[in-house]
Amino acid sequence: MAVIETVLLLLLAVVVSGAVARMTRIALPLVQIALGALVVLITGHTIDLKPDIFFLLFLPPLLFLDGWRIPKEALFRDRAIILELALGLVLFTVVGLGFLIWWMIPEMPLPVAFALAAILSPTDPIAVQAIAARVPIPKRLMHILEGESMLNDATGLTCMRIAVLAATTGAFSIGNAVGTFAWLALAGVVVGILMTLAISLAKNVISRKWGEDVGAQILVSLLIPFAAYLAAEELHASGILAAVAAGITMSFTERGQTQQLATTRIRRAVVWDTVQFAANGVIFVILGEQMPSILARAAEVVRGTSRPEVWWLAVYVFAIVAALAALRFIWVWTSLKMTLLRRRQDAPPPRVGLRLTMVMSMAGVRGAITLAGILTLPFVLADGSEMPSRNLAIFLAAGVIIVSLVLATLVLPGLMRNIELPPEPSHQQEEDRSRVAAAEAALQAIEDKAHALSEGKPDPDIYTDIAARLMALYRQRIETRTRTDEDDVNVSRRLDEIERQLRLTGLRAERDELGRLMRAREIDSDTGKKLVREVDLQELRFL
Repeated sequence: MAVIETVLLLLLAVVVSGAVARMTRIALPLVQIALGALVVLITGHTIDLKPDIFFLLFLPPLLFLDGWRIPKEALFRDRAIILELALGLVLFTVVGLGFLIWWMIPEMPLPVAFALAAILSPTDPIAVQAIAARVPIPKRLMHILEGESMLNDATGLTCMRIAVLAATTGAFSIGNAVGTFAWLALAGVVVGILMTLAISLAKNVISRKWGEDVGAQILVSLLIPFAAYLAAEELHASGILAAVAAGITMSFTERGQTQQLATTRIRRAVVWDTVQFAANGVIFVILGEQMPSILARAAEVVRGTSRPEVWWLAVYVFAIVAALAALRFIWVWTSLKMTLLRRRQDAPPPRVGLRLTMVMSMAGVRGAITLAGILTLPFVLADGSEMPSRNLAIFLAAGVIIVSLVLATLVLPGLMRNIELPPEPSHQQEEDRSRVAAAEAALQAIEDKAHALSEGKPDPDIYTDIAARLMALYRQRIETRTRTDEDDVNVSRRLDEIERQLRLTGLRAERDELGRLMRAREIDSDTGKKLVREVDLQELRFL
């Protein structure tokens, strides 16, 4: 019963954290960590999750959602720098930081040091978004960070898995490591793709033949990442890469599919937003909730090393944070120089400013994935003995998360003000062409349907009048989107914006009045909810 109460308190802390962060202007992850520590003070005990259960509960849905929602065009456009950051930087960090940790803490075995370095390499865009909430992040920069995070999660966790195997078995070879990495990566990606394609195909066949159940559709989308993860793990492949590949595949399988009910898409998006908020929040709250015990265990471990003073823990954390920043700065500067602003051979060389490099470097905040990964370190080795330095590694990872969050909170907003990147390509003409094509299709469909409905009816003029009224709206849309004069186009867009604002004002007034009628019991609550939902769905078109 106490565990259930603690879990409920953790969820309550996640709910409260959003309001506290808005009121105090403190980064959301830091607020959640503080509230987690407060939960310990209230309950007096912590939750000890088994590492594999913790991994399974939180990582598959978060990574699946990253792959599902990231803009694919942006991902492919900046694929060079994203791959360099997500693959090259991870390996660079694992090697450089791994040897540094081993040199600083000789009592920590080299495989454990590499495992710690591997799990510290992934970045967390959710934490960056929370930190930079007061300062708009340029879209291109955010897309690069999202793409990097999505792929370096998989790379870092896969490298960590190899290091853990070496730590538990005591055997390591380059050939085996490369072969293991190739199998983990390729098999994981294939499993994720095939699992999503199979489930999506079965779901679409059932929906076409027997109708669509909104609740079932949402539940299936929630189960796909777990199915991909568990299937890959059963084949000793990377469940993390399977979850990422499943998310990317999900976005492609749904591209162009319009048969799905609008209600399903709206409700599913809300459910997944809630899952993302809750999962990320609970991880940070758990970090705060476990910090006292992590610190106590780490203090015991460090007393048995060559530097027994507890303050050495802080030295280790700050040294690791500084090393991560230096490694990332070097790699980011090189990557930006070579790829971010790459142009034709005859074009002038790109100018990469120091400020842009610093922004990209400071944006490498560690977060939920690092904590979830480090807690999966096994407790024992293959021979049954205790995993050396496990508690110390967990403390160092937790300390790096907190320190990187605090530093980014203080420095990143100032660095990002007025930061300039190459402008995003305009999609306005593409949007206009699409709206015109959709309107023309609607005109033809309305005309055909009106003729079909009016055949043999005693009052065919009613169908013609209604169809003409609807077709006039679509013709107006075509006219405003096909003008060639730039001034006329700008005027049309300004008129559209004015219309949008007025429509939103009217819809909100409708909703307020419906609320008043329900409170006064002048309409039935079910009727009122139905009418409010209709207004909400209309409002979504103009937001």
